[in-house]
Amino acid sequence: MAHFYFEQRNKRENSNVPHLSPMEKNYTFLVPQILTKQRIDKYIANFIENASRTKVQKAIDLGYVSVNGDLVKSNYLVKPGDEIEIELDYPDKQEVVAENIPLDIVFEDDYLMIINKPPGMVVHPAYKNYSGTLVNAIMYYSEQKKDSLSSLNGFERAGIVHRLDKDTSGLIVIAKDEVTHRKLSEQFFHHTIQREYNAVIWGKLKSKKGEITNRLGRDKRDRKKVAVLKDNDENGKIAITKYEVLKEFEFLSLIKLNLQTGRTHQIRVHMAHKGHPVFGDETYGGRDPHSVNLTSNIKAQTKNLLELMPRQALHARLLGFIHPVSKKEMLFESELPEDMQSVLDKL
Repeated sequence: MAHFYFEQRNKRENSNVPHLSPMEKNYTFLVPQILTKQRIDKYIANFIENASRTKVQKAIDLGYVSVNGDLVKSNYLVKPGDEIEIELDYPDKQEVVAENIPLDIVFEDDYLMIINKPPGMVVHPAYKNYSGTLVNAIMYYSEQKKDSLSSLNGFERAGIVHRLDKDTSGLIVIAKDEVTHRKLSEQFFHHTIQREYNAVIWGKLKSKKGEITNRLGRDKRDRKKVAVLKDNDENGKIAITKYEVLKEFEFLSLIKLNLQTGRTHQIRVHMAHKGHPVFGDETYGGRDPHSVNLTSNIKAQTKNLLELMPRQALHARLLGFIHPVSKKEMLFESELPEDMQSVLDKL
């Protein structure tokens, strides 16, 4: 992927607008201190040769464009400090098809569904991941029921209101119509959604209960990762995580975490920053011992436990919100998945 950090110039002010070669199909833009508001589709199209605004809009609709790690719509207005990632090397025609994949449906009514996502399942179809996703499964389920799904942000989103990482398990909410989708999205935006996670982490935390607050942004050394930035870095977004230790073992701990914000990789980055990465998390150092006095016995144990946990030991256990139609308080819980429970049983 190519990375570019420059300020956009208005074509009427300067005819020498820097165009990017169409040979490079993946880009990262860091938006500078621009003075005028612009839609993201127009902003991107101004820089890429032979990339029409229509092509950019299609990329956005298909989920190939993100801002600060989150999917956006074509009318999103870019802001200084936004990091825009775009992939244009997707096939011109790529159909998202319904697939008969079992779903663990915790709750369903005429307006929404709550699904317990297994670890290893990608949520949205994207480049190299067009099958086996949660969207493929939801589309099939809805077609069989002759039911509707929200097409907000494009039909390929299949009503999915928020995301979980591929290797994070747990509860996710699906909207069946646009009104429900928007009202749920508003609750996520205003951080009124209850979200509690369970995680197994390396070592033992000094404080058994606390709050982590700092700015998160893309890691400048590895753009696929998120990093803790300086407090005065305007490129970062404030992230707040509350945690509490539930049980301590010899070299691992089981904790619960409540998200006050919903940043990309938030829990995984926060715990790694504290020196206690999520157990099994390859991206953020969780497959190597941390905050542990290693002995031969512990080395052997960790090797065996890591074989049981090929992913980060992170589970979205609880999800609560106000139902957009009935206005009732809804609260859902999910038991730990088999792999995480196996690790705890061994401990």
